[in-house]
Amino acid sequence: MAMKVGEAAKQDFTAEMAEWIEAFDDVVAGDWHQAGLLLQALRQRAREAGVPAVSEMTTPYMNTIPKHDEVAYPGDRALEKRVESLLRWNAMAMVHKQNKKDPGIGGHISTYSSLATLLEVGFNHFFHASYPSPSGGVDLPGDFIYFQGHAAPGVYARAYLEGYFDEERLKNFRHELRDTPGLSSYPHPWLMPDFWRFPTVSMGIGPLNAVYQARFMKYLENRGLIEKTPRKVWAFVGDGETDEVDTLGALSLGTRENLDNLVFVVNCNLQRLDGPVRGNKRIIDELESVFRGAGWNVIKVIWGSDWDELFERDHQGLLLKRMEECVDGDFQTFKAKDGAYLREHFFGKYPELLELVKDKSDEELLRLHRGGHDARKIYNAYKRAMEHHGGPTVILAKTVKGYGMGTAQARNATHSEKKLTDEGLAAFVKQFNIPLPEGAAKEADFYRPSNDVPEMQYLHARRKEMGGYMPRRVVPKLEFKAPAMESFGEWLAGSKGRAVSTTMGFVSILRALMKDPKIGKLIVPIVPDEGRTFGLESAIKQVGIYAPEGQKYTPHDADMLLSYREEKDGQILEEGITEAGSMASFTAAGTAYANYRVPTIPFYMYYSMFGFQRIGDMVWAFADSRGKGFLMGGTAGRTTMLGEGLQHQDGHSIVLASTVPTCITYDPAYVYELAVVIQDGIRRMYEAGESVFYYITMYNEDYAMPAMPEGAREGILRGIYRLQKGKNATVQLFGSGPILNEVVKAAAILAEKYKVEADVWSVTSYNELRRDALEVERWNRLHPAEKPRVPYVVEVLGKAVGPIIAASDYMKSLPDGLSPWLGGRLMTLGTDGFGRSDNREHLRRHFEVNAESIVAATLSKLAREGKVKPEQAQKAMAELGIDTEKRDAARA
Repeated sequence: MAMKVGEAAKQDFTAEMAEWIEAFDDVVAGDWHQAGLLLQALRQRAREAGVPAVSEMTTPYMNTIPKHDEVAYPGDRALEKRVESLLRWNAMAMVHKQNKKDPGIGGHISTYSSLATLLEVGFNHFFHASYPSPSGGVDLPGDFIYFQGHAAPGVYARAYLEGYFDEERLKNFRHELRDTPGLSSYPHPWLMPDFWRFPTVSMGIGPLNAVYQARFMKYLENRGLIEKTPRKVWAFVGDGETDEVDTLGALSLGTRENLDNLVFVVNCNLQRLDGPVRGNKRIIDELESVFRGAGWNVIKVIWGSDWDELFERDHQGLLLKRMEECVDGDFQTFKAKDGAYLREHFFGKYPELLELVKDKSDEELLRLHRGGHDARKIYNAYKRAMEHHGGPTVILAKTVKGYGMGTAQARNATHSEKKLTDEGLAAFVKQFNIPLPEGAAKEADFYRPSNDVPEMQYLHARRKEMGGYMPRRVVPKLEFKAPAMESFGEWLAGSKGRAVSTTMGFVSILRALMKDPKIGKLIVPIVPDEGRTFGLESAIKQVGIYAPEGQKYTPHDADMLLSYREEKDGQILEEGITEAGSMASFTAAGTAYANYRVPTIPFYMYYSMFGFQRIGDMVWAFADSRGKGFLMGGTAGRTTMLGEGLQHQDGHSIVLASTVPTCITYDPAYVYELAVVIQDGIRRMYEAGESVFYYITMYNEDYAMPAMPEGAREGILRGIYRLQKGKNATVQLFGSGPILNEVVKAAAILAEKYKVEADVWSVTSYNELRRDALEVERWNRLHPAEKPRVPYVVEVLGKAVGPIIAASDYMKSLPDGLSPWLGGRLMTLGTDGFGRSDNREHLRRHFEVNAESIVAATLSKLAREGKVKPEQAQKAMAELGIDTEKRDAARA
């Protein structure tokens, strides 16, 4: 009897559930959005009642936007398809022609073929080159597009149709060193400063920079430095690129800071270089769960409009079931085979599905589109992204690599595809109706119709409506005046005997700059969760940390003078523990002079060890972007950063910095040197407009800061000046950073104990001295009939005699870079090897850069030159406590 009651109750509940589902169907039919809100309310109620509510990270393998919720496509699709066909041809012809003429020159045709429609819907209806100023002033910068790097030929092809590039320019794709200007391989602002804004190769850099660009845009708006507009940051990302950790590493920032000005479009062609991105899984499911889990608005565009009819006719849900049984490796095979294969192996698993397509020919089945090639589906996804508020959106668009390229498509062409066969070219011309004779088609000649044909008129009209052509990079003339050197007088005068570090000196300079009535608001301090390590408490109190929602809590130290302060218009960007994210902010701020017409001056402070070696790829891209600003390598040096040990002690960042052509590097020992460098850096970058940036080391060792010697400014900036002159000096001692103090001590020991007089030189930049010497050497090599020039380091040394002992807190290779011009005079001491946990005294003895080691090296060098008796030098080693049999620190 109990069982009967249970069965009756179950039947009653089943009937009641059916009524609830019917009621929900009515809500869906009435308003799709309201149905979503109802589900949210039910989940909330379930949580309140303690009922577990399952949260799905993936949704069914179908389009997010159902057909009944789509709007009509607003453009003339026939004309847009015509333009798109011309773009496809010219992009393909550019790469094909170049590789036929210059085998192995490279280029990629399959990526753009999969991306073309996704880009064209954007160009025609969403990508604004400018926006009207809300205040009625000059038009404001438009949307920012991070293009998928390997699709660059398609972007060039569009600029060709628009008339920005002529045919000769296209013929010189990947030929940048010929008489005619060429086109760079990928988006490179350094090489094409009038065209590209953002470098997006190597992989992962574009997406990461896009996230922080969107955040920086909000930062500028909230601080009142730019007007608010509807502008968006669009990042086009390859599905294979998402394996690069940088691509997905900052997704939470987009949600945390409500970046509804950010849109990712992931081109899911399922194919990478060596095969499917996820052969045994579905990359779209994986990415949906990642983005949805991070709080992003996810829109899937999987199937084209020609699938809608099949979904509508399938009343059993078998079509969706069959799709969800397949993995990406299956989908790639289905697309590579013919319609008969698709009928047998996809639809043929269930008799009902075969019945569903019995009225379709094999050719019709073959032409069933993926959603990323359907303009209507893409338009609706983009429109939904524009209307979404409160957070970022990602659009997962399924495409075909090599789409429209005949045999290349059939092979699921990799991004390394360079050329087509003659048959492939003929098929391409036929499919896209390119009006070229057979001979021109086989030669892959470019084709641009006259501007009076309808498709060209349409192309220009759409871009006029969208505020102009893009991509374009236009740098406005800046009316900028750097603070005068006199305004840095406080730091030129020394510390009056008080012991301070160069880091504290920098913080003092930074605070003063932020108070400057002319440029103070343009200063952008950036720090990765170490603000107090660098002594920024006073600056935090002064200008606040940027927080788009303000400070919604009372900080635990609110009763203290220098309490933690977050503000909606805060000036400091405290990024958390992310050097890569901080570098992305530095990139956004360092290129704002071109992108926003606002010359923000970023100062990015970080552990020097976690700079170039950790995010060197992004530093290189920053240089490519023609970025400006100051990288401040804090807690620098292998022996000055005491206690932390191997992973923290930096003895090579300056060596790595020397590899970046536009990076100006300084290693100041004293605050006055720091002040001179910062003042001149602001002048060079923002007043003179030079496309350079600075890497400056900062140290945490406290010592008395002297006043700047008269006439030292030029030497500080050129890289070397004499700090201390000995009486009839027979030795020259070079020092930099805190090791300069060891050099000064060594000079005193040499004079007092061994009667050897030495000049002491402060070397603020070995890199700048070497660059100058190389430039002079090249000039001399190319002008053999003219009087040779002299490198600055040789000129400054003048008649100074004797050996040169150079000591720094960095690898020996740093001063060794001057060897070609200093010859056998130079002996270097440095910190090659792994760091250790200990205090400065023991560290400097270990690496042999302490005063005693400098003295010993000097006497040894003099002994080898016959100026000191060898026995005297050997005896001095013992007196100085030098362990002559100790293992070399470079190998210890």
